[in-house]
Amino acid sequence: MEKRRMDAALLVLILGHLAIALEVPLDLLEILPQPPTITHQSPKDYIIDPRENITIHCEAKGKPHPSFSWTKDGTHFRIEEDPRVTMKPHSGTLVVDISMMRAENYEGVFQCTARNNHGTAVSNNIVIRQSRSPLWSKEKNRPIVVQEGVSLVLPCRPPAGLPPPIVFWMDNNFQKLPQSRRVSQSLNGDLYFSNVRREDSRNDYICYARFTHTQTIQQKQPITVRVLNQAPMDERKPTFLIPPGSSSSMRVLRGHVLEMECIAEGLPTPEVSWSKVSGELPSRRTSFLHFNKTLRITKVSESDDGVYRCTARNQFGSVDHTISVSVKAAPYWISGPPKNLVLAPGENGVLTCRASGIPKPLITWTMNGIPIENSPTDESRKVEDDVIIFTDVQTGSSAVYQCNVSNEYGYLLSNAFVNVLSEPPRVMTPSNKIYQVIKNHPALLDCASFGSPLPKITWFRDLSASTLNGDNYIFHDNGTIEIPVAQAQNSGKYMCVATNALGISKNHVHLEVKEPTRIQKQREKTKTVQKGRSVVFECKVNHDETLFPTMTWLKDNGELPDEERFVVGSDSLTIVDVTESDAGMYTCIMNTTLDHDSATTELNVVEAIPEKPDPPTDLELTDQTKRSVQLTWTPGDEHNSPIQKFLIQYEDSLHHRGHWHNLTEVPGTMTTAHLKLSPYVHYTFRVFALNAVGYSNASSPSKMYKTDPAAPDENPAGVHGIGTEHDNLVISWKPLSNLQSNGPGLHYKVSWRQKKLGAEWATQNVSSNSKFTVSGTPTFSPYEIKVQAVNNYGAGPEPAVVLGFSGEDLPIGTPDNVKAVVINSTLAKILWDAVPHNSIRGHLKGYKVYYWRKHGMHKHNPDHMEKDILSFSGNHTHGMLPGLHPFSAYLFHVRVYNGKGEGPPSPTQHFKTPEGAPGPPTSLEVAKTDLDSLTLNWSPPLEHNGHITGYTLKYQPVNNSNELGPEEELALAANETSVTLPILKYSKRYKFLLSAKTSSGAGPAVSQEAAVSDEAVASRQVDIATQGWFIGLMCAIALLILILLIICFIQRNKGGKYPVKEKEDAHTDPEFQPMKDDDCTFVEYSDNEDHKPLKGSRTPSNGTVKRDDSDDSLVDYGEGGDGQFNEDGSFIGQYSGKSSCRDNAEGPESSEAPSPINAMNSLNSFV
Repeated sequence: MEKRRMDAALLVLILGHLAIALEVPLDLLEILPQPPTITHQSPKDYIIDPRENITIHCEAKGKPHPSFSWTKDGTHFRIEEDPRVTMKPHSGTLVVDISMMRAENYEGVFQCTARNNHGTAVSNNIVIRQSRSPLWSKEKNRPIVVQEGVSLVLPCRPPAGLPPPIVFWMDNNFQKLPQSRRVSQSLNGDLYFSNVRREDSRNDYICYARFTHTQTIQQKQPITVRVLNQAPMDERKPTFLIPPGSSSSMRVLRGHVLEMECIAEGLPTPEVSWSKVSGELPSRRTSFLHFNKTLRITKVSESDDGVYRCTARNQFGSVDHTISVSVKAAPYWISGPPKNLVLAPGENGVLTCRASGIPKPLITWTMNGIPIENSPTDESRKVEDDVIIFTDVQTGSSAVYQCNVSNEYGYLLSNAFVNVLSEPPRVMTPSNKIYQVIKNHPALLDCASFGSPLPKITWFRDLSASTLNGDNYIFHDNGTIEIPVAQAQNSGKYMCVATNALGISKNHVHLEVKEPTRIQKQREKTKTVQKGRSVVFECKVNHDETLFPTMTWLKDNGELPDEERFVVGSDSLTIVDVTESDAGMYTCIMNTTLDHDSATTELNVVEAIPEKPDPPTDLELTDQTKRSVQLTWTPGDEHNSPIQKFLIQYEDSLHHRGHWHNLTEVPGTMTTAHLKLSPYVHYTFRVFALNAVGYSNASSPSKMYKTDPAAPDENPAGVHGIGTEHDNLVISWKPLSNLQSNGPGLHYKVSWRQKKLGAEWATQNVSSNSKFTVSGTPTFSPYEIKVQAVNNYGAGPEPAVVLGFSGEDLPIGTPDNVKAVVINSTLAKILWDAVPHNSIRGHLKGYKVYYWRKHGMHKHNPDHMEKDILSFSGNHTHGMLPGLHPFSAYLFHVRVYNGKGEGPPSPTQHFKTPEGAPGPPTSLEVAKTDLDSLTLNWSPPLEHNGHITGYTLKYQPVNNSNELGPEEELALAANETSVTLPILKYSKRYKFLLSAKTSSGAGPAVSQEAAVSDEAVASRQVDIATQGWFIGLMCAIALLILILLIICFIQRNKGGKYPVKEKEDAHTDPEFQPMKDDDCTFVEYSDNEDHKPLKGSRTPSNGTVKRDDSDDSLVDYGEGGDGQFNEDGSFIGQYSGKSSCRDNAEGPESSEAPSPINAMNSLNSFV
């Protein structure tokens, strides 16, 4: 079998080189015979509208034109017997009139057959079904009452329609209900709430179903939801509402859309994320819908097969669900459907039907609609699975073959004919066709031909007898010859010859190679023109003489504006009176019948370019007086920008020759200025003009104008009187400028007197200076001062009197009644009396408090003599001293200070701060951890801040989740620096907090954590049964049980006989059995700390408290667990001894034997 398949494959390979599918030209279709070909048919699944006539399409071509017939549900459909069914002329299309008949009568499977005397073609199976949009079933929805925070699902369950409806939720106002991560619609149409809120209460949750085929909408009865106004549900980790469970599976077809959905409930609302366990998600085909709850993959392929995971997560945890996706495939073509074969007699060919699918599809062949195995035998035909091999075909073996590829998910049906023709060659290219190409471009000369067998094409140049060949030519399978780079010498006449066994056909064509069209390069890529001017774009071109180019102009790739301003010449474009809208890209395109060229220039339009103005001219001085003059001028050219203002400057050639100063400005509309002048100045003026561009150059200077001298108009400013020494007074002022002097001989008359009754003015003339020193003054005395300007033409106005002070000296007074008031351990208030003004001897600046810590009142605190200073500016008589050390003695004094310095200190005082909270202990260390103890060492605080009265130690167990257990507190003496603690059972780790305290309170704590090694815990658990104390305890318990039994015997004898003896005879007490490992009296003690809660009582792993697990309770000896005592103390009920071996057989939860360890653990759970 394997050899046979290899031979067939080899034969196919050989025939693949021999057989070429021959296409019949359209011009010959009406002449040559051809089997039928289906050209148009209705879809396989055809859903019809029951309100309209049914049209089932079937169109085919062939020579002669084919006839048509139909089958319905596998049997011949007699069209002529049904008056409501008609077939269109020259067509197989059926039209069914259903105006008087129900459409469902024509539901079924239809197939069209087209046949002529060369073969038979069949259509797909066309399944006709009418669309359905059934009504919603009547139902009455009861109100849904829920607690806030719970999850909720509102079912939709639309009626089944064909095709299925589109579902959506709206309210009474036909507004879509808002959806979010918390509220969303599932793929099946139900509305899911991850958790409900009070605002979800409403009475108009309405589900709608829209049936697209009939364009109808159905409405479900409204659903009412009421959320109770109560405490909301507790917050919780997510769980999945859909899909249920931890895993699921689904199947999807190749090429379809894969949609997976995960909707979770929880509080707060969970977030959903997706991943592919067995690979990466296809990013280009993947999308996330419905707030990440739906994963959508389009155009599914085999690579999408695998396991996907959706994860819902909130702050309380997460939950996963895995979806196993299996990708199947309906049959699909690998290299397209089989192709028609046109063969000549004696030729070979292959029909190939290559398809795939999952699972692998079955391939069957039919010929003219009949299974090929039932068709007449043909020695030239051989079927090999997905190919039919034809060898040495003969006339009359034309037929239509159908390839059917199917699996459980669908089928493919394709028609391919084999047409055996004997035709001599025909050249289909028009004779003497002229081909024109541009130089250096490819030239393609066609020789379209038809013949059966397929003709061989040969090319010749002009009258040359030799065929064309070599690297200069490329020969295509369709007979076309290509010259890759055409040159002028390639122009000329060419002949193609088509030859087969039945004859020969010739044809001539002509090739003309033209020069390319080229626009002469533009020098300017950008043109800039002022608004209102004209601009010219040139477009000169070089082209082939036999080609006639046409010129087209574009603006910004569009047509030119339809305005007269745009003038198109033979090789240019002119724009006159340019505006701003004309700016843009201008393109010239030269087109010929073979090629084109283009050039682009950018046009920028600017405003008329302004420039700075010309300087003013013709300066003239008029209306001259001692203190003023009138200046006039003529403005210069504005240069496209109006003048905004004029600036007038002057030069004083008497005092500052060569220096120009700004005098005044006037608006640009004025050409005169009235100038105020000063005495004793030689004026020369010039003028500047200013526009938007800038200042003009300076005008030519005016004639000089000299003003007469005069007495000063003003006195110097900035007069001050300040002493630099304790016995002087320095008087200073700001001197007048030359312009202010008003004349020659400028000097200053300085006057001063002490501010007291009867004091007289002293005077001194000062020139060439701006200060004067008065010596021999009393310390810090007030003086009246005035300074007057004087020149050769008189004195200035009477000057104003200024108050000044002679020099300061160090204060001589000290503050009195200095005392301290202690506020708390770190704050004190200092009070003092103000120093008399005459003892300050200057301007009072404030007071300074010097204070220092003499020593701490604890033996561990050393002396600290560094002084601190606090300044209190102004006339203060108290101040606060913050940041003091508790439990310390302080010294302090107070000084007054002025601008000269500090005065003498007040007598030194002292105060003490009370005790405060101590600092944290210096260290806290775990010294060692034994099996039954843990030792802590620490050092006292660095800052005692008082007498340490003791320490407080707090400790808590810490479990694996870093949760703290119950806190224990231990008071320790002041002289202790270590403590040993027993190891608790709650945890392998402990957190310790240690703080010191004084009479003022506790200070900050220092913390430490300690871990008990697993070996120590395990050793304690395993070796506890070998300890002496344990053995003694067991003996004491056994003795106690014996005493209790004796008491019970005595009580029974006193109060009557109880059926205890029989019980004792039948069940010996297990406490008196030998202590062996194999009788289950003792079992290994196990205390798994990791799974026990840190707070509350201990409980079994299943969350219930078993009475059987209390090994030390007397209830275990009562019948039914309800034992009681009478008034005389007798025990009511019977003893019922328990076998621990029997309990052990019941499961691991009841495997513990009675032991004192369990009793201790039981007691510890209530501590």
